[in-house]
Amino acid sequence: MTSPPKTSKTILHDVFGYASFRGEQQAIVEHVACGGDALVLMPTGGGKSLCYQIPALLRAGTGIVVSPLIALMQDQVDALRQSGVKAAFLNSSLATEVAREVQGQLLRGELDLLYVAPERLMNANFLGQLEQLQSRHGLALFAIDEAHCVSQWGHDFRPEYRELTILHERFPTVPRIALTATADAPTRREIVERLSLEQAQQFVSSFDRPNIRYRVTNKDSVINQLQDFIDKEHANEAGIVYCLSRKRVDETAAKLKELGWDALPYHAGLDAATRAANQSRFLREEGVVMVATVAFGMGIDKPNVRFVAHIDLPKSMEGYYQDKCELHTMDTHH
Repeated sequence: MTSPPKTSKTILHDVFGYASFRGEQQAIVEHVACGGDALVLMPTGGGKSLCYQIPALLRAGTGIVVSPLIALMQDQVDALRQSGVKAAFLNSSLATEVAREVQGQLLRGELDLLYVAPERLMNANFLGQLEQLQSRHGLALFAIDEAHCVSQWGHDFRPEYRELTILHERFPTVPRIALTATADAPTRREIVERLSLEQAQQFVSSFDRPNIRYRVTNKDSVINQLQDFIDKEHANEAGIVYCLSRKRVDETAAKLKELGWDALPYHAGLDAATRAANQSRFLREEGVVMVATVAFGMGIDKPNVRFVAHIDLPKSMEGYYQDKCELHTMDTHH
């Protein structure tokens, strides 16, 4: 007796454990599953990942997810594997033999989803492997996560994202879905232009986050104001303090530590081991305050971050919003 065909709702329930879709999720899933291109703007916590994960499971072949976030790749793949999805990632954190095994799984058609960094995707050998995969087992879709990275208007421009238009040129029949948690009108236009998504359907959700409060205070004595804010409102709670410069990060973290807070620095000038250790402590321990540049935050999945403070004004309102909402939190106070 043959089992009934899979539908988006059965996969949502049986694989991911949800009873129903939220917002425009179902419309997006079904549009992409039918082979359409999509540009999705949905706030963090809105369920963007399901918008490409479910179509990848509905369609024949392997779904390729382009992401700039190594830590988030690991988290997503771990969660997918726990749900019974055949998922893997390829990035610079893997040992050579492990990466070779993942590539073998890919070419044998054994993966439902593969997460790759944009630099890996643009490698000529890897693109050749994708062509082999398409001819042998099929490519389900390309998902371009953090799509605002393509735009110089965006707060986190990554030049390698500009090259991703090659996906449309070399794999014109494979649907593409570009996703971001924030993009104003100029950024959205540039995403469409740079990724050749002129024919894509756009799904734009509201960015209102009623659980987030915003407050603006005149700067006087920044460290004293910060100490007073944390002490009175967020003692022993996790939070992030953003600074514009690495020097400011180091000075602020040292001063907060001196004042008795469990404060750690994070910026691109620190060595990889220190950044990884500090991120791990922030994610796993309670009451840690991370003092950081915008190198930290994107894709961080921590359920109990209670505050985000900027002691320097971000460069744009979009950047301010992204710094607040890129954290995967549902009950954050700001």
